[in-house]
Amino acid sequence: MTPLPPAPPSRSAGPARPGRPARRPALVAALCAAALAVTGLTAAAPPERDAASAAALPYQDPSLPVPQRVDDLLGRMTLDDKLGQMTQIEKDALVPQSDLATYRIGSVLSGGDSTVSPNNAQTWADTYDSLQRTALTTPLSIPVIYGIDAVHGHNAVRGATIFPHNIGLGATRDPALVQRIGRAVAEEVAGTGIDWSFAPCLCVARNDRWGRTYESFGETPELPTAMTSFITGLQGTTLGGDPASVLATAKHYLGDGGTTGGVDQGNTQLTEAELRAIHLPPFKEAVKRGVGSVMLSYSSWNGVRSHAHKYLVTDVLKGELAFTGFVVSDWAAVDQLDGQSGFTGAEIATAVNAGVDMVMVPHDYKKFLSLLRGEVTAGRIPQARIDDANRRILTKKFQLGLFERPLTDRSYTSTVGSAAHRTLARQAVRASQTLLKNDGDFLPLPKTGKLFVAGKSADDIGNQSGGWTLGWQGRSGPVTEGTTVLQGIRSAVTDPSRVTYDRYGNGIDGSYTAAVAVVGETPYAEMRGDRPDGMGLDQEDLQTLARLKASGVPVVVVLVSGRPLDIAAQLPDWKALLAAWLPGTEGGGVADVLFGDHAPTGKLPMTWMRSASQQPINDGDGKSPLFPYGHGLTYGTNPDPDPEPDPDPTPAKACTATHKLVNSWPGGHQAEVTVKNTGTGPITGWTVDWDLAGATVSSLWNGTHTVANGRITVRNTGSNGTLAAGATTSFGYTASGTAGTPVPRCTPA
Repeated sequence: MTPLPPAPPSRSAGPARPGRPARRPALVAALCAAALAVTGLTAAAPPERDAASAAALPYQDPSLPVPQRVDDLLGRMTLDDKLGQMTQIEKDALVPQSDLATYRIGSVLSGGDSTVSPNNAQTWADTYDSLQRTALTTPLSIPVIYGIDAVHGHNAVRGATIFPHNIGLGATRDPALVQRIGRAVAEEVAGTGIDWSFAPCLCVARNDRWGRTYESFGETPELPTAMTSFITGLQGTTLGGDPASVLATAKHYLGDGGTTGGVDQGNTQLTEAELRAIHLPPFKEAVKRGVGSVMLSYSSWNGVRSHAHKYLVTDVLKGELAFTGFVVSDWAAVDQLDGQSGFTGAEIATAVNAGVDMVMVPHDYKKFLSLLRGEVTAGRIPQARIDDANRRILTKKFQLGLFERPLTDRSYTSTVGSAAHRTLARQAVRASQTLLKNDGDFLPLPKTGKLFVAGKSADDIGNQSGGWTLGWQGRSGPVTEGTTVLQGIRSAVTDPSRVTYDRYGNGIDGSYTAAVAVVGETPYAEMRGDRPDGMGLDQEDLQTLARLKASGVPVVVVLVSGRPLDIAAQLPDWKALLAAWLPGTEGGGVADVLFGDHAPTGKLPMTWMRSASQQPINDGDGKSPLFPYGHGLTYGTNPDPDPEPDPDPTPAKACTATHKLVNSWPGGHQAEVTVKNTGTGPITGWTVDWDLAGATVSSLWNGTHTVANGRITVRNTGSNGTLAAGATTSFGYTASGTAGTPVPRCTPA
């Protein structure tokens, strides 16, 4: 067995001292070279040293600027070194582990169902360190970067804190809270050694039939754009600025939330102006925040797959948006380009030339590397493209400090599932609860009441966590540690013995103050989560609710789901409806709102359909929803009527409109107009108009418009016309020509 070099420092150690010689015993270099000779790969010549020289090579000197270190390292790399850096493989496909060094692999990942045994933070850290030590046996000692889908917490690790999925975080409307969550996730990920998270998903979900709807912060571009604060939480203000800095990934580029029919990996059929207006803004903001990587989408735009779309990847992302990180493919996505199973050289060349820097293979890495090498040596992939990809990847490795601190910082291992992080998660759960109905101010519930709790998700940590929890698709049951909604209820009431639970609603009678039904969806993820047919409650839920209704006890429904569901027919039977989304492991946050310890503040991040036949339904499209985008009730807002009210003065009506340029490109631009009710009473509609100054509006959302004599007039839709005093709404548009400096005029109705 090839001996290992001396143990490298963990990421808790300080930077390596300038002048320290490379950790590369000559014996290890010789043995690696011999192994490579057997496989047909070539080894980089070990750096020559004279006895008097103790200085590190330039790329090993942390005092030098990163670009200089990258240039030096690139100059020492063979073609096989470079191709290996562009290759990402599944941990469980690595057999034997020494292949990591033999084939110069640059990145390892754990897919959705990849795990360790026993599954705990310590084992994950040990596994990471073992792989990293193997990677460091290569002649140039280039560390691997390890990726994982930590999409709502470090969700592959049993005992980790599981936060609400993105749809719930979107309901909070709180970017600062989301940034704090990103930081907590980074600490838990760093505590297992892993240095790269495939998050956040910045998709704009436009059809709730899509099985990844819960991975979206919201249906309008403004919400995911605001929630790019998660990136700053993961990476820190500067990538590698502290030991818990974890590389973030903006995904999935571009338009995966807009496919026809909400079909996963489907075709997004939009004009370029529509694609830019709806789906591009979150990625533009992510680049501004310095996101380290971008993952491409399986989906297509007007029939061309994202992984083959050089215009979107190279011209728009890397050119127009000036993205300097690296682009990674999705799981085996390059192998899908020709519609056949198995890599071909043509697929690889298409993807790499389109701008893919690292390919998530993830299994047959030997064939992939052989084909990639063939495409380069045949000139079908330029050497300059290989060097550009390597420069991008190596820059992030240097910035993360992997060359100086390649091993796990064990000081963060104890943060996995820590009390502080669970407290933060509970706060996020509270803030995400969205009260949609509350007849007669039935909520909050009295803590002294006699309560009957039912439903399949009342006492199921797996159901309330959803997909991407201890497995790709997630599963029902006690998958990890946490607090169920039922446990939260029992902890909140004065006397837990006055809480009765039966999953199916059996045994209820008229003696109860209220029945709390915790119903909704069971876990799913991409592909299997698509709902092309019905979007209602399942038969078990309907039967449970029927039993509760028959008792005559007032019913409060807590809906655990990854998207709005078709519940209009059942809604009249319920006194209250609370959308809990997929809250994760801290079900106590749901109880906090049910009993009034915290008033609900969540606002719908998605328009709630009247029926599934309305899909897709989105804010400003003219369809009549059950609950509009942004709807959310709270407590104490329905005062008792005054039996002898004094006549009130007629409130003054006034509004203002503020124009903001959001994006521009050669020949066109995108803008947003914010309407504010500046009067003393509510308005029931508004009109905004301004001179276009030669521009031509190509699309407009959240409003209807007409153009006459070079002046545009925009009117409210049915869902955003009514504004309370001080309230705001907005609409956006794309146009050809320059934006100018319009001064819009607002007229209230």
